[in-house]
Amino acid sequence: MKKTFEELKIAKSILKSLNDIGFVEPTPIQQQAIPIINSGMNIVGVAQTGTGKTAAYLLPLLTKLKKPEGKDPRVVIIVPTRELSIQVGEDIAELTTYSELRHAAIFGGIGWTKHAALLEPGIDILVATPGRMWELYQSGALTLKKVKYLVIDEADRMLDLGFLPQLKQLQEVIPSKRQNLLFSATFPESIQALSEEFLDHYKKLEIAPSATPVEKVTQIAYRVPNYRTKLNLIGALMEDEETFKRVVIFVKTKEHAEGVFKVVQRKSSGETRILHSNKGQNARINSIQAFKGGDVRVLVTTDVSARGMDVSQVSHVINFDIPNDYEDYIHRIGRTARAGNKGDAITLVDPSDEWHWSKIEEMIRMEIDLLELPENIGIIETEFDENQEQLREIDKQKKIDDPTYKGAFHKKKNIFSSKRSYDDKFARTRERQKRKKRR
Repeated sequence: MKKTFEELKIAKSILKSLNDIGFVEPTPIQQQAIPIINSGMNIVGVAQTGTGKTAAYLLPLLTKLKKPEGKDPRVVIIVPTRELSIQVGEDIAELTTYSELRHAAIFGGIGWTKHAALLEPGIDILVATPGRMWELYQSGALTLKKVKYLVIDEADRMLDLGFLPQLKQLQEVIPSKRQNLLFSATFPESIQALSEEFLDHYKKLEIAPSATPVEKVTQIAYRVPNYRTKLNLIGALMEDEETFKRVVIFVKTKEHAEGVFKVVQRKSSGETRILHSNKGQNARINSIQAFKGGDVRVLVTTDVSARGMDVSQVSHVINFDIPNDYEDYIHRIGRTARAGNKGDAITLVDPSDEWHWSKIEEMIRMEIDLLELPENIGIIETEFDENQEQLREIDKQKKIDDPTYKGAFHKKKNIFSSKRSYDDKFARTRERQKRKKRR
């Protein structure tokens, strides 16, 4: 039987904020996680993006804190990226409109003294990326001796980004007597090991099997021969502005990002923004905020923004390239179908991607047919260099499946080189024989 937020014992001031935001019914993870967190137990929550997991831990923790107290944080929420730090900070601000609780969101990329100034008046909740939090702790600007609740959010991404050493350092400096909440979209062995290291006893809560897409995402895949034909398809799709209202296009490299950006700008109206590693932090944050506010129709991005971008009305996610890490597929398509809405995920699969696509299907335990291109899409002949690159990739895949496979690109014996070697050896032998005769 479903419970209301009131029945889940959320504080009245927070309920008032929920009403203003328009959240009237708890999601499945909120239904299950909030009572466990209220009980004081440690929890490991396995849930995909878009399921409401941030509110699942924020609502009971904000209720537990009740009112401001002291200068040092009592709740620490560790997140992997600056974008997610900002997003969680904004969520807290929305939920504490009628509360006096204080919070700060800190992250790398700007001078740490600015964040130290944020902490100076005193805070109750700290949202932080691991590196920046450790900097502030070592400088003496941050004290962690009052921490009662530790949240590790997007734990799988945290490990992917190499933050395990900082997490272990954190384990040594915060009070051992605390409640621990760990959330992850997937639950591989590495996350299980992290859970056992940080949480002595915990309740595991798995809303859907690990690496399962959100149910309301419709997944489509097109078989596309090459990069330039992919651009043609993107251009044609973006011309349909009524269907493709708010779109995130994921690419593998900044070069692909620039190429897609130019095509979308040329083929459709509505503002388009681009995010990749060469863009400054302020530009990235401003672009995400503009997209969230509805001022930007299309966001072209590398995986740097696959997480931490919470926009409830994304109509489509397009995978221009398949991600290097298969689990990032889940996080990418989780940008749509959020907060109970429906959404579409479209993936473009070239010949060298088909093997990877089959691995993604295995991971999500679903079969998604590869569709042929619509008739109106101009198919361009694959250029020689790209064709060779695809063939080499297919060769590698075949060798993985069959280690005895030699492949089309295995090293062949150079008969001309061999002949020269034989001629050289013969000439040296004749020279030795001549020297013997002269003696």
